[in-house]
Amino acid sequence: MQKKLVELIRSRMKQLEIDAYTIPGTDPHMSEYVPFYFRRREFVTGFTGSAGDGVITQDKAGMWTDSRYFLQAEKQLKNTPFRLMKLGEPDCPAIEQWLKTNLKPGQAAGVDPMLMSEDAWGRFSDALSERKIKLKAVRPNLVDEIWKDRPAPPDAAVNVHDNAYTGQSVDEKLQELRKSMKENNVDYTVLSMLDEIAWLFNIRGGDVEYIPVVIAYALAGMDSASIFLDMQKLTDRASEHLKKYTAVKPYGDFEKELNRIAGSNASVWIDPATASRWIVDVLDGARITKRRSRIMEMKAEKNEVEIAGIRSCHVRDGVSMVKFLYWIETGVGKKDISEISAAEKLLSFRAENDLFMGASFETITGFRQNGAIVHYAPTKETDLKLEPEGIFLVDSGGQYLDGTTDITRTMPLGNPTDEQKMRFTEVLAGNIRLSRLRFPRGTAGRQLDTVARIPLWEAGVNFGHGVGHGVGHYLSVHEGPQAISHARCPGQPLVPGMVVSIEPGYYKAGEYGIRTENLAVVVEDEETKDADQQFYRFEILTLCPIDTRLVEKSALSPADTEWFNAYHKRVYETLAPLLPESEAQWLKVACRPI
Repeated sequence: MQKKLVELIRSRMKQLEIDAYTIPGTDPHMSEYVPFYFRRREFVTGFTGSAGDGVITQDKAGMWTDSRYFLQAEKQLKNTPFRLMKLGEPDCPAIEQWLKTNLKPGQAAGVDPMLMSEDAWGRFSDALSERKIKLKAVRPNLVDEIWKDRPAPPDAAVNVHDNAYTGQSVDEKLQELRKSMKENNVDYTVLSMLDEIAWLFNIRGGDVEYIPVVIAYALAGMDSASIFLDMQKLTDRASEHLKKYTAVKPYGDFEKELNRIAGSNASVWIDPATASRWIVDVLDGARITKRRSRIMEMKAEKNEVEIAGIRSCHVRDGVSMVKFLYWIETGVGKKDISEISAAEKLLSFRAENDLFMGASFETITGFRQNGAIVHYAPTKETDLKLEPEGIFLVDSGGQYLDGTTDITRTMPLGNPTDEQKMRFTEVLAGNIRLSRLRFPRGTAGRQLDTVARIPLWEAGVNFGHGVGHGVGHYLSVHEGPQAISHARCPGQPLVPGMVVSIEPGYYKAGEYGIRTENLAVVVEDEETKDADQQFYRFEILTLCPIDTRLVEKSALSPADTEWFNAYHKRVYETLAPLLPESEAQWLKVACRPI
């Protein structure tokens, strides 16, 4: 199938005099997770991961993705025209550099400008122009022309997210945004990121799997605002709610409104990292200020109500995780449990909780060699039966009205080897050392990434993904601008209220995977509050035991061991009163000091 699709695209490229065509994996809103309606790259390449872009020339085809998906991509791209390009590897050029090398002067590279950010467009254009290669905006999208059975656009209802959970009204958020707009001397802010729009207007939806957002655009002026969406999705309550704060218009009217603004010589704020090149083109004539979205920053710094909700949902989520771990430990070898049925059972435990709205991402249940595939999700073809011998990795999360969770635990389903225990303990030591670290105000996540790697580096091993990502409040499980990553952090300092994951790991291809992940919120360090410089630290939100059977105690420092035991004491004291007797007794053993 992929071969035929590539041939059809190449035929159309010839007609349009395009020598290369890029197929981004995103949507017009630069989303990480996209509705099936926008999964063009997946349709053409066959690769289903959340990160990756395809490129087609007349004689080559490549698919770029990062280390989380290398093993998955190798399998899914087999017997297709697409060669896997491993981002981050020393011999893998960025797409624009690959195009620069593989095209000749005078040739043209095409892309749908709705699917490329302004920043990416500038990067591509600069690189290609050095070789006198033209970057060409191509509309309509070439994939759409051949996608005969394309899914329908999502039609989930728009829901109001109450102030009891958000801690701020829409009016308060608009006032704060307009204060920043005034300081930056702009008339309008253009919003295209779905989580930013949902956060600003206190709405949620179901247009994207696992992420409760609504497909929409928005404009905020100094004295008015507009949101553009499918009007048929509006419930009566959502319509009444939005009309208090903003004009509500059809999704297709966004371009018309941009044209009006462009013709008025207004000053417009866009985030070049998230606004598409198409938006910039339509705004031709306006005075454009390119700066990171103020909404992104506001959204990342959780208020007291949001943090209280996140703490609360982690207690309920922890209860579900303990029930699940108990079910696994007492059932494997006695019941027929597979990766898929384990994921389903964990979801059922979470569904028992108050305020639960669904999973926050597709559950990763990787047994033995499947655990080494960082973003593995079991299918009927890959589903392994859990047996009492091997390492089992579970990465999962929940969406609650009062917060979002994301947790990874690794279990031995039998007797672990000495190597597995050492690797697990090195991962654990990295997690603990970062978790108990205090750091001065102004520290960015990229500066902390190394801290969690040191125990692994000392052993001569490493892992490819970042140590941590930002997490939203009943929104995206991956949010910016905060990140604990040498590659993905834009230099954003960590500040109180930001929620991040801490998740070092180790993956031995073909054998097993290990990862220990907790979520944490940045808080002021009380012990240094009166010092000359303010320090911050992490408050761990996740409440769930970490398997002590995989710990090689001699490899932990006394300080690490003290932290580990104190964490387990808090887990037991918080969760035990909320559990049935059998699970509470199991938890008592799981949380014994080492």
